[in-house]
Amino acid sequence: MRNPLADKVVEIKPSGIRKFFDIVSEMDDVISLSIGEPDFDTPWHIRDEGIYSLEKGRTFYTSNAGLKELKEEICHYLKRKHGVEYNPKNEVFVTVGGSEGIDAALRAMLNPGEEVLIPQPSYVSYEPCAILAGGVPVIIELKAENEFRLTAQELEDAITDKTKILILPFPNNPTGAIMERKDLEAIAEVIIKHDIFVISDEIYSELTYKEKHVSIVEIPGMMERTILINGFSKAYAMTGWRLGYACGPEAIITQMLKIHQFAIMCAPTTSQYAAVEALRNGDDDVDEMREAYNQRRRYLMHAFKEMGLECFEPFGAFYVFPCIKEFGMTSDEFAVKFLQEEKVAVVPGTAFGDCGEGFLRISYAASMENIKTAMKRLSEFIERLRN
Repeated sequence: MRNPLADKVVEIKPSGIRKFFDIVSEMDDVISLSIGEPDFDTPWHIRDEGIYSLEKGRTFYTSNAGLKELKEEICHYLKRKHGVEYNPKNEVFVTVGGSEGIDAALRAMLNPGEEVLIPQPSYVSYEPCAILAGGVPVIIELKAENEFRLTAQELEDAITDKTKILILPFPNNPTGAIMERKDLEAIAEVIIKHDIFVISDEIYSELTYKEKHVSIVEIPGMMERTILINGFSKAYAMTGWRLGYACGPEAIITQMLKIHQFAIMCAPTTSQYAAVEALRNGDDDVDEMREAYNQRRRYLMHAFKEMGLECFEPFGAFYVFPCIKEFGMTSDEFAVKFLQEEKVAVVPGTAFGDCGEGFLRISYAASMENIKTAMKRLSEFIERLRN
């Protein structure tokens, strides 16, 4: 029989996170610090708006680009948060999660063989999506000594005459790293100098603990060459609602919307009505969840210090990225042994790129009770390894 499969799909490696979850699924009573998902329920007033939309029979397709009210609220949100103005008619569209926006942007912008710069460690979808879009991923290895920030020199060194797009994944999953305004200003100079474009994944923008998140679209000259990706999963605890959005220049958004029209039609209608409520009245919910995450973050950093485990202090998202190189084990070996002996699930750093070797991703989107129990077990585990 003729081979029915596309070579480029077959050659893509399965997610390292999924491989690890297969092990977890076969065990009972595991404390999971591996999930990148808020442990909060979607705030009731947001759920109630979704329910109300169903009661009113709002089960129809929306326009391909999304509800007019939602696009307008997205623009109001970006204006008050970042001081930038997008036209809701032709510079915004609503996606099925932030991941669809990343995929659509890459497919709309890349010609075969053009290069995509991907700082790693980072979210698992960037590299395969670039490949599926016909691009060539070029990895920039972020360094712990730089707090896993992207530096202007690292960017400059990676650019070639084939470079088309930089993916900017901050606040970062899995490291928790952030980029401050001075960092963004420095890399913006390089981006403009080389006339490349940016896909800025800002899904964790509301979850920063050092200073208010700064978007690269705030930097002069960057709004016109950036696709901003965001959504509702992390800030509003709406992962299952599957809703995000993309904003950018009309010329690019128009082509992304074309892909969305044929592949998706429109994002879920019920989710869109709920998202309008989230943007209008959800600020207090976000503040409450952010404070809870920050308490857990501070607890983890204190726990690591007490057990002598090296970890730079992250100021974004809800992850810490401790270093386990002292134990002479791979990240995968450490995570599997820790799971088997202590029934605590964390994710090997290599799930987010080869340069994640020697690190673990630990999520603090879990209850404080579970975090405390898991840290007690981790302390006992590494004490045994040291002895």
